[in-house]
Amino acid sequence: MINNLSYIDWSIVFLAIGILIVVAFLFGKNQKDTNDFFLAQRKIPVWAATFSFVATEISAMTIVGVPAVGFKENWQYLQFFIGSAVARIFIGYFFIPSFYKYGSVTIYEFLGKRFGVSTQYCSSAFFFVTRLFASGVRLYAASLAVSVIMNWPLIYAIVFFSIVSVLFIGFGGIRAVIWTGIWEAFAFYLAGGLVFYYIFNSSGFSFFDFIETASQNGKISIINWGFNFSDPNIFLIAVLNGVFGSMAAFGTDQELMQRLLTLNSRKESQKSIVLTIFATLPLVTLYLAIGTAIFVYYKAFPNASMPDNSDKILSYFAAHFLPDGFKGIFLAAVILASIDSPLSSLTSSFVTDIYKPIFKERDEVRLMKISRMAIVFFGIILAVVAFLCQNIEGMLWLAFKINGLTAGSMLGVFLFGIFTTRQTDKGNVISMILAFISCLTIMILSEKKVISIGWSWFIVIGTTLTFFISFLVSKRKLE
Repeated sequence: MINNLSYIDWSIVFLAIGILIVVAFLFGKNQKDTNDFFLAQRKIPVWAATFSFVATEISAMTIVGVPAVGFKENWQYLQFFIGSAVARIFIGYFFIPSFYKYGSVTIYEFLGKRFGVSTQYCSSAFFFVTRLFASGVRLYAASLAVSVIMNWPLIYAIVFFSIVSVLFIGFGGIRAVIWTGIWEAFAFYLAGGLVFYYIFNSSGFSFFDFIETASQNGKISIINWGFNFSDPNIFLIAVLNGVFGSMAAFGTDQELMQRLLTLNSRKESQKSIVLTIFATLPLVTLYLAIGTAIFVYYKAFPNASMPDNSDKILSYFAAHFLPDGFKGIFLAAVILASIDSPLSSLTSSFVTDIYKPIFKERDEVRLMKISRMAIVFFGIILAVVAFLCQNIEGMLWLAFKINGLTAGSMLGVFLFGIFTTRQTDKGNVISMILAFISCLTIMILSEKKVISIGWSWFIVIGTTLTFFISFLVSKRKLE
């Protein structure tokens, strides 16, 4: 036994990482230009893009954070998925055709061609800020899980993930990210299923015992019909946030949309995003159920040891209760979920939206070198953000709050570009910044209890403000 892991566990972890290395080598060795490095020459099949999208969407934040919600709260998180499903269909039939119409490498390049470079620069900058902070929280979630299981200091886990991510993505590019996404998605299902199986098998209670205990403690409540509009979990707000949040997360975030731009045609891309509905929902439900099952386990064994932070609940349970082999599979799933980091999307946006327009660089050899240097740079920033997230509890909701501050500005300007023919460039920058400041002010006042507004409203408010301010300052026709 080494660091709470047996040799079987270590073998499974090394196998998982070994597959990543092989894939990165196979798909990265012949990449010669940024079109291949960022878009895989748009030759990815639908099923591969779908699973890669799911693997990126799920991430270590879901594997670690969602069970914590199921453990200490209930299943009302699923209300968000109702709105999310609607948003995916909406994105498929309105956003994706616009991106393919302009032949965009990044979705912010679409804004540049639609409005001008000011809008492109501003939206890309917003993406950098949001993705770096939100992904830093995700990296912290994965590092926390690994540090608990392996009994490492947190900084060791952060450095480990950062180095592997930089090497993997820096060499393999988007091809490696997408093809390993298939392996990642499979690992998520396998790890979740084995944990759930072990809880039932070891505790001795039946599925009906599980339902009865969970119901008595309000753990499987799905719909919240309340009218407290400061509560982000009431049905109307949750669904509304699911629609706006997912439109922002999937339609205006290069990290996820990059997967859908690797497909050959608009129709294939549309098909892929709709299929993600049916691939993601079972995973989210499974990991919520795991959190609830752990709660029921502790009810049955009240003297069992518990972690000091509920965000550690699944990691702690895996480290202290799972048998050899199961522990290694769970750890491998967390590692795989974390290696699929946003380094590729951050770099593609930096090179395409910032570096190339400013420096007018067209030499592909130099652009590839700049791309790999940018991956290292962003990897370091993510590591720093993750380290600063120590002692934070409720990281899933923290990630949503961070995203909500800028997501509305992003979504508003994309909707304005897609659904109107009006034109403004600098006006979009003004509207996006004003919407961001408004949401930040509301969040600060809410945190200080001066006003009572749930974080779910941030994206709705930001989207509305951006759209209408841009509309008011814009010209009637395209120039």
